Amino acid sequence: MPYEKLEISAPTPVLSWANHALGNEETKMAKNVASLPFVFKHVALMPDVHLGKGALVGSVLATKEAIIPAAVGVDIGCGMAAMKLPFTAEKLEGKLKKIRLELEAAIPTGFNENKEVEKSVTNWQRWSDFKDLHRGVQNLESKAMKQMGSLGGGKTLPLTVVMQ
Repeated sequence: MPYEKLEISAPTPVLSWANHALGNEETKMAKNVASLPFVFKHVALMPDVHLGKGALVGSVLATKEAIIPAAVGVDIGCGMAAMKLPFTAEKLEGKLKKIRLELEAAIPTGFNENKEVEKSVTNWQRWSDFKDLHRGVQNLESKAMKQMGSLGGGKTLPLTVVMQ
């Protein structure tokens, strides 16, 4: 799939695979992210890129000496978490694919959802906070409750390992 290098004045190039022209706010956000001092090589914009908070949803960037889980545009259900684990690179050598496959088997990903709603999910006291949301997300029992504990509508499970 061909990409274009956006003409954005930033220290790091922005490569776009977007299937639409970026609006002014999206362009400004791409420039801001490409100006961060720890961005490595380039910022990549995926075909479905759109406005997020702080970063574009559908943007991908590698970082050097930095981890920023929120750099996915604060996309709900993105499954991002940063945690320090007691493993060394030697202990994980050759095992990352197996770990990823086991995680994908244990956590519903993509447009899948849990087969049944967990009891702890139905007992959550804060569901009423959602009653004033957009009508497309008000029918919580049919979708949101089943997606709780899954990675929502994303297509893959992101697994990034940073070794020291």
